[in-house]
Amino acid sequence: MATEAPLTPQRSSGWEEDPLVGFNFSLEIGGGLVGYFTECSGIGSEHDVVEKQFVDKDGHSFVRKVPGILKYNNVSMKRGITSDLKIWEWRADAEKGDMTKARQNCTITMFDRNFKPVATWHFLNAWPSKVSGPDLSSDGNDFGVEEIEFVHEGFYREI
Repeated sequence: MATEAPLTPQRSSGWEEDPLVGFNFSLEIGGGLVGYFTECSGIGSEHDVVEKQFVDKDGHSFVRKVPGILKYNNVSMKRGITSDLKIWEWRADAEKGDMTKARQNCTITMFDRNFKPVATWHFLNAWPSKVSGPDLSSDGNDFGVEEIEFVHEGFYREI
């Protein structure tokens, strides 16, 4: 009796590739490395959906949904607090209103567990809208976490 080979996905379909596991993320601002982060969220965009009413040649009205305003999500990154002050200095530029200096192109690179880059996103004219330090308690043993949130005017992905 002949046995059949198990079905295996074809390479052209992309099924054989496991999803990427995000282990660590780096942030570069203006081409310089700012640091490594353990959490990253908010990478994305969306359109408002606008409903437009139309009338066909027979006088029947119908609604068509069309893209409205394009919006980019704010990006948030978290890491254990370090002595490095680059994200705080970047935020200080925005706080002072020096937006010429605060607006920077930046890059987030996602690394796998072997620190091999597996995905890269480039953000245009980004500036930090929020930086926050850790919630501290003397009776706990949690790591202090700092967070940066930035806004941008567009992005694209490589790798």
